[in-house]
Amino acid sequence: MKKFFVSALMILAVFKASADEGMWLPMLLGQQVYDDMVKRGLKLSKEQLYSINKPSIKDAIIIFGGGCTGEIVSNQGLIFTNHHCGYGAITGASTVEHNYLRDGFYAYTKDQEIKSTITVQFLERITDVTSEVEAGLKGLNWADRTKKTQEVYKTITDKAVDQANGLSARVYSMFKGNQYIMYVYKTYRDVRLVGAPPESIGKFGGDTDNWEWPRHTGDFSIFRIYADKNGKPADYSADNIPLKPKWFLPVSVKGFKDGDYAMIYGYPGGTNRYETSYGIKLKNEIENPSLVHLRDARLKYMYAEMIKDPAVKLKLASNYASVANYWKFFEGETKQLEKYHVYEAKQKAEQDFLKWAGNKPDYQNIFSDYQKNYEAWTPYAKQRQYLIEGILGSPLAAYASSLQQVENAFTKKGGTKADIKNAVAAADVARNNFLAAEDLPSDVKILATTAMMFYTDVDKSQHPAGVYQDIKKDFGDLNDEATYKALAKSVFANTMVLNNAKWKEFTDNPDLAILQADPAYAYASAFVKNYNSKYAKYYSDFVSRNNELGKMYMKGIMEMNPAAVKKMYPDANFSMRVSYGNVKSYNPRDAVHYDYATTSKGILEKYVKDDYEFDFPEKALDMIKKKDFGQYKDKLKNDLVTGFITTNDITGGNSGSPVLDAYGNLIGLAFDGNYEALSHKIAFDKDLNRTINVDVRFVLWCIDKLGGAKNIIDELKLVR
Repeated sequence: MKKFFVSALMILAVFKASADEGMWLPMLLGQQVYDDMVKRGLKLSKEQLYSINKPSIKDAIIIFGGGCTGEIVSNQGLIFTNHHCGYGAITGASTVEHNYLRDGFYAYTKDQEIKSTITVQFLERITDVTSEVEAGLKGLNWADRTKKTQEVYKTITDKAVDQANGLSARVYSMFKGNQYIMYVYKTYRDVRLVGAPPESIGKFGGDTDNWEWPRHTGDFSIFRIYADKNGKPADYSADNIPLKPKWFLPVSVKGFKDGDYAMIYGYPGGTNRYETSYGIKLKNEIENPSLVHLRDARLKYMYAEMIKDPAVKLKLASNYASVANYWKFFEGETKQLEKYHVYEAKQKAEQDFLKWAGNKPDYQNIFSDYQKNYEAWTPYAKQRQYLIEGILGSPLAAYASSLQQVENAFTKKGGTKADIKNAVAAADVARNNFLAAEDLPSDVKILATTAMMFYTDVDKSQHPAGVYQDIKKDFGDLNDEATYKALAKSVFANTMVLNNAKWKEFTDNPDLAILQADPAYAYASAFVKNYNSKYAKYYSDFVSRNNELGKMYMKGIMEMNPAAVKKMYPDANFSMRVSYGNVKSYNPRDAVHYDYATTSKGILEKYVKDDYEFDFPEKALDMIKKKDFGQYKDKLKNDLVTGFITTNDITGGNSGSPVLDAYGNLIGLAFDGNYEALSHKIAFDKDLNRTINVDVRFVLWCIDKLGGAKNIIDELKLVR
């Protein structure tokens, strides 16, 4: 193994930022950070938290499915993660007759566990590759540097790839390109569904409670990793055996109190804590309001169909949950950024920087350059959001736009019949997936509404040429909803995408003229081609220039005040992190106090029979009323604790992350943040930030007392 040398920059950068803020790299914990963790209550050594050569807690933490975190909780490869992380696998295993999403599911023997398409990744090792990256990009201007970066990354990661043993690698940019770290992962491909509660538990509270506290959601699901007889990654096979992990987490049923130490491991997806005031202004005024407005329309139409039919609900459930989650997040983010005057705070910090940079040529023009860059892009920012979240928010339009790959095969210089055949074959596979997930009644309304919203809200000079003129000619007044309803009806009725006979005729004998004349393709591709031909370069230049300025700004901050470097940490970027804090109640506003934990009493208070969001299984209600909690009852609350809050710093990607006590025992699963601090991607609020977690005792109660899956409980190492 190549020895890992940590640069001086990174050593400094892992020191503490402010109270509970920071998503720290566990493999690079500085002594001051570790000492603070101990001061807060930690009882483990640094080597127990992360060791290069010995098993440690890091070996129990996995990337689950590419967007969540999971943890190993038994010596047989058992995984705990969130219900919403396993949502796709649960819905994929469900049918109307065996509706595991609605009714829940537990495997009472291993042969009842259900195959899934999920993969998981373990972190094997890390290497500082800053010198190699910089050597590969030496002497290039920023535009050429941007173009070559992925090539340089690949040259570096290719040396670590070992497909036979499931090893892959990726390079992460830290501190906006001032540091580069390569992570090597081992991927397991045979992951099986072991258990999940009914959706009425796993999503209790629905969109109403999303990002809110108090919370009573049983947000968990259970999976198992299988490997071949030698413990190596393998495709699904009946001959595979449960993985023997390097480390697994003991599960505590002891409970905790307000103020106790809490630590969270995981893979936070992304923050931008070093964003400029210009970026916040664009986000608050254009990007977030546009996204919320467009998603609101899409959700309305999906929801209306989902409540009518269980089959439709099952079909749309995963997509609806994904769209809804960040609809509410971005609405709240803007409110919190404005409420706490983050824009003004950034402006002040930038003015301080400019005073320092006044006589330094490398830095003195950074913010005038930022201003020019945002002024050049901002006029087109709304159009981009309305294309992505609006026009392509229609599943039919999104699929139809992908057929541009077929058109490209026809028109590219030097293209062959084989290229066309391959493009059509790929489109056919994608069409089958599209049709399996498509709900026509909601989609036709989405297409009609987003077409009108684009016309109404986007600068007319940026509309695709001729599109709205043709709509007016064929369907009527462009300010009348009926026009767009007629448009959508016509598109859906006449596209070959929704007509098996026409589609077969096209795939048997591909014809460019037929593709271009198809109403769904003509509609969607007009918007995409308009953006790609006229505006995509502006966005690419904007992002590239912003990255260049961001790297210089970060470097300047570090030079301006070396002591401040000790309070910095790299933005989250889906690399392994650890945060620490405490279980802690809070006061969100005047005269309001939120306790640190919720109990089953709150479920009874929120319960509404047959409600889409607040229904609850009758058996579970009866057990709660009888206080049939067994060993999972909390002594302090004299009740079943369902959820709790901590001061830990997390973000998206931490879903499913283990919440650990001072001894490294699992006490809960992180699944949300609180509404009062939804500015956390940009600015951490040291007073109001809370992580919302499902109590592991509620999880165990659902598995054992409610689900009857004592076999799963027996597999765990319980700490009493």
